[in-house]
Amino acid sequence: MKFLLSVLFAVILSAFSNLAFALPTFKEVKAVWRSSDVVLLDRNGTPIQRIRVDKTVRKLDWVTLNQVSPAFRNALLISEDKRFYQHSGVDWAAVVAAGWGNALSSKTRGASTLTMQLVGLLDEDLRRGNAGRSVWQKAGQTVSATWLERSWTKPQILESYLNLVSFRGEIVGLSALAATLFGKAPSGLDARESAIAVALLRAPNAPVSKVAERACGIVTALKAGDCRGLAGETAVALAQTSPRYSANEQLAPHFARQLLATQPQAAGTQVRTTLDAELQRFATQVLRRTVGELANRNVEDGALLVLDNASGDVLAWVGSSGDWSRAGEVDGVLALRQAGSTLKPFLYQQAIAGKWLTAASLLDDSPLNLNTGAGLYNPQNYDSSYKGPVSVRTALGSSLNIPAVRTIQMVTPRAFRDQLYALGLSSLNQDGDYYGFSLALGGADVRLLELTNAYRALANLGMYSAVRNIHHAPAGNTKQIIDRASSFIIGDILADRNARAATFGLENVLATRYWSAVKTGTSKDMRDNWTMGFSRKYTVGVWVGNASGAPMWDVSGMHGAAPVWQAVMNRLHERTPSKAPPIITGVEARNVQFEKNLEAPRRELFLAGTGRDQIYAASHAQPIAITAPIDGAIYALDPDIPPNNQRIVFHSTGIKQPIWWLNKKRIGQAQSISWFPWPGRYRLEMRDGAGKVLASVKFEVRGAGLK
Repeated sequence: MKFLLSVLFAVILSAFSNLAFALPTFKEVKAVWRSSDVVLLDRNGTPIQRIRVDKTVRKLDWVTLNQVSPAFRNALLISEDKRFYQHSGVDWAAVVAAGWGNALSSKTRGASTLTMQLVGLLDEDLRRGNAGRSVWQKAGQTVSATWLERSWTKPQILESYLNLVSFRGEIVGLSALAATLFGKAPSGLDARESAIAVALLRAPNAPVSKVAERACGIVTALKAGDCRGLAGETAVALAQTSPRYSANEQLAPHFARQLLATQPQAAGTQVRTTLDAELQRFATQVLRRTVGELANRNVEDGALLVLDNASGDVLAWVGSSGDWSRAGEVDGVLALRQAGSTLKPFLYQQAIAGKWLTAASLLDDSPLNLNTGAGLYNPQNYDSSYKGPVSVRTALGSSLNIPAVRTIQMVTPRAFRDQLYALGLSSLNQDGDYYGFSLALGGADVRLLELTNAYRALANLGMYSAVRNIHHAPAGNTKQIIDRASSFIIGDILADRNARAATFGLENVLATRYWSAVKTGTSKDMRDNWTMGFSRKYTVGVWVGNASGAPMWDVSGMHGAAPVWQAVMNRLHERTPSKAPPIITGVEARNVQFEKNLEAPRRELFLAGTGRDQIYAASHAQPIAITAPIDGAIYALDPDIPPNNQRIVFHSTGIKQPIWWLNKKRIGQAQSISWFPWPGRYRLEMRDGAGKVLASVKFEVRGAGLK
């Protein structure tokens, strides 16, 4: 009998020898293994983010045998192959026992060893079908298992099996199973968790009750305590559908999504990015802490971006405030939000470059009414107060609105929009007239990514290039978009804490112990809150608000985004100096004074050839004009208001004591006069003492009569 079995086995061995020799080596199996994820590394090679790209299967990294807990290995061998280390691929004792069991119709475990199961995973021809394996498949499996045991070591067989075996649903391999069901690495699995995992091998998609029953048997065999609570643990584990990675592998989800959307990567790829893991972690913590502190002011969301000025490398990209947000999937770095005052530096830069203004030019910060195609435009300052004549340096540093609107009248909305678009603000895809004068105050939607890179261009003296997110990728094309000298002057203004003092005071969260240039912004109804700024080496942009568009409660850029900006900037400069830049070619410094001490004497910067040794007076900044009423205005009388309470004020700028004429009749002489209205059409003229018409407007008063 023994002789006949030997002959039969020899015949089978000969028949399947070619099949066995076709099996891969252990090195080949490991080499072709691919995770279903792309793993992003930081600039130093530290893993920072996993993101799945292969939707057909769930596989994580290859796990080596020494990364598997002893509890799991014991549970596997007790349940699946007690004599794994004694047999040579086929457990003949188990084969005989299974044969007697089948003959007696008793319930026994199958005779398939781990080696035989691995052969089925390596060779599709030997894979088990829905109806089980055929006789020839079983014979081939036996021969191949014997060959594999001679070619591979026991540890290699066990390690490959743990990585290739399917557990439940789409989950393949122990690393994916441990992360999904238990939120652990394989090394951390205890006896009960191991029993649940091993119980899935024979029937991966069995109901919870069956899995728990089998797991209980394994726990008992391991002598790992009783089975109380095991059914509940099994139910909880099997309810999990996605891997639970460690926090260190989920540092940049929004950044990863954007990178793969623009630069797709194959499953199993590791990509070395430009991010700095420590900075990314710190920035995330600071943003989330600050948003949490503002929760009682109706703030839920925030985003942050850090760029290296020289290379354009993205060093930190935080797209959301995490648990504080009800829209955590929305990437605040890419979302469109209203820009607020963050566009003002580019407006003044354009005006200085065009030589319409200098940093010492005086602008009138007083009430302004503009007649536009959409109606009357009446801009207001943030604090609803007016400073009178102010220099461009003060107007920008203190973020005054009305001087900015007067400036865009010189530059024109069309030219301003075109420059912003050239700086990469692609969302400004309408003609400048579409945005009108409100573009000076940020009345347009922008992306934090593009706005921060525009500020980086300002830091680089007008040189623009695209950002970079893959380490050592080729640098993008660099182009001079805006003028160098005027960019330098704007940077100097944004770094001047004295220029900010009129609105923000000398000591505030924008002040740093090193050289930095910074600008805040708050959109209409406090829906968006910005702080944008740069040092010699880095540019940092922060947005705080609500993804829903809901307004915040009394939160300005100084209280929302600025503390985050300062904390990140301080972290960047713990060991990196940022000294004030020396004056560049094309810029000259002059001592300036102002009439009636409007501002303190100072050393001011000018484009070469535009500085003047003179006293700057308010009249230089105020155009001769009628500021109220605006041309084409229509007033309606209210019969329910007493006549003495209804007046129209005529107001002028640029000349002292003008003479007013209404429909060719002189009505008074003063900077402003109050006139009793009556229905009709009117032409109002402002004349000088010689009778010359300096300015005129037309307006209409409507009303049926007065009581």
